[in-house]
Amino acid sequence: MAPPARILVVDDEENIRSSLQEMLSLSGYDVIAVESGEAALKLVAGQEKFDLALLDIKLEGLTGIEVLAMLRQLTPETVVIILTANASLETAVKALRYGAHDYLFKPCKPTELQESIKRGLRNRQPELRQQALLHQLDFLASNLEDIRATLGGQKEGTSFLTDFDNTTVASPPTEDNPSQPRFLQRGRLTVDFLRHAVTLDGQLLDLSPTEFDLLAYLIQQAPRVVSPQELTINVKKYETDEWAANEAVRQNIYRIRQKIKEINNDIDIIRTVRGVGYTIEDNQT
Repeated sequence: MAPPARILVVDDEENIRSSLQEMLSLSGYDVIAVESGEAALKLVAGQEKFDLALLDIKLEGLTGIEVLAMLRQLTPETVVIILTANASLETAVKALRYGAHDYLFKPCKPTELQESIKRGLRNRQPELRQQALLHQLDFLASNLEDIRATLGGQKEGTSFLTDFDNTTVASPPTEDNPSQPRFLQRGRLTVDFLRHAVTLDGQLLDLSPTEFDLLAYLIQQAPRVVSPQELTINVKKYETDEWAANEAVRQNIYRIRQKIKEINNDIDIIRTVRGVGYTIEDNQT
């Protein structure tokens, strides 16, 4: 019988660190948990071998991104999953560029974490690792002009990580649709199609599946105004009359607006165009 996979947990919050260690140990993994990036690197430098690492992005001392970069050099065969409470697009893209297998929002569901770990361990197989490495090298080698070509034209002078205008990010595609880029940003909103999540200023919106699909569709179509009937067809997957479509969409829009207000009560992201439909506001200030 093969020995259990060894997992390194790096998190400076004791309760999270202990919970992860207990949960993963009960799942049959050999788990070591440390409180800092420095402690993690000391273990690796001392020839400790790990199949997978769970790495908090916001650590005292060395940041999670810095630790990730060093792990890629010291032990490139170790799969790294980033844990983040600050779900910013820049952080996610940096993590993926440095070779992270995945990133998860804190607190994440145990089933979601377990599934990501299983996928990561499967990806350690030689053939898959080679494919992943080739993908990473190709991604890192891409220059700004390549990105602009992929995006179909982007403004002169824009920075890849800091200046977005309805930008689709050239990062690993989703599992369900390999041709679809994983990230999409419009103003202060960011969509992660793989994680099925939307963030506002780096904070996760607690959306239902229907609310996610509706908001993601509006972000994709912006600045075009989308009618309620189009939303019911493309999001809810059924056709109905104008009145019923208005009522169904209006209720979902109201709930999304309330959840946006929980994060920032001073902005109005979704604009209603009376008699026409909805769009994402260009000026999200």
